[in-house]
Amino acid sequence: MSIPRRFLPSISSLRSLEALDRLGSASAAAEELSLTQGAVSRQLKTLEAQIGLQLIERKQKKLSLSEEAKIYAEEIRQALEQIAQATLRLQSAPLAGTLNLAILPAFGMRWLMPRLPQFSRLHPDITINMSTRLNQFNFSTEAFDAAIHFGKSDWPGTESLLLKSEHLIPVCAPQLAPEKTEFTTREILQLPLLHIQTRPNAWRDWVQAQGKTEEIENFGGTTYDQFATITQAALHGLGVALLPDYLAEQDLATGRLKALWPNATETKGAYYLVWPKSKSRSPALKTFRSWLAEQAQPEDPLPR
Repeated sequence: MSIPRRFLPSISSLRSLEALDRLGSASAAAEELSLTQGAVSRQLKTLEAQIGLQLIERKQKKLSLSEEAKIYAEEIRQALEQIAQATLRLQSAPLAGTLNLAILPAFGMRWLMPRLPQFSRLHPDITINMSTRLNQFNFSTEAFDAAIHFGKSDWPGTESLLLKSEHLIPVCAPQLAPEKTEFTTREILQLPLLHIQTRPNAWRDWVQAQGKTEEIENFGGTTYDQFATITQAALHGLGVALLPDYLAEQDLATGRLKALWPNATETKGAYYLVWPKSKSRSPALKTFRSWLAEQAQPEDPLPR
């Protein structure tokens, strides 16, 4: 791809622009960049001359960015961060490769982690760094090569691999409902309900899936931010939680939780591996997603 030089200013001039925007003064920018104020000013003038626009307002020897330049600086900041992260990855693993992966806490712990030892044995030359993220983010501002995401495969600018659909089942501590083994939806809804922030409409959708739209109302109850906390609340008898079957199965098998419905119900969302299109050719990512595709078969049982 050939790009005219006027659209590719020097890194030095762009760093001066970004630092001036972030720090607010030429003296602070010069100190951070180990330059003189005069050098910073000259780099900014060179940048203006190259792109043919006035970016800097100069009043009483004070430099400040125009409103258009502030927007430009924010975009440049993201690009500089991407360059720095790409260089860091190349230096840390020039031959094998490193994969920076964002994961969901519960799914990462209970579904992904038990499978990773096999990947490590097959590909010991690839390092996977993981951080938890509960919500979508912008790949251009976060140093991730891929993410495990719940929802639909509609994350802008990405490609995706379906890992697992989600099936929810209402569960509670045995002491909360000891007298019955079969419950109607209305009986379940009369118990204290537990909600999770990432699935605000989970109870409404579950009732609709059972064909009981006449029972939909404003569901009360307490709200939790993660499956780890809502599971603990259910275990301690605080209410009924709608948990993914892969999270509830061990506690159901040991009797610590009681299922109030005979079958788990498939939800509208699913778990995906997503990655920006710009990273599609990354060798480490290609190896990881090829291996992960083998783990994502519907018939693959959960590891015990």
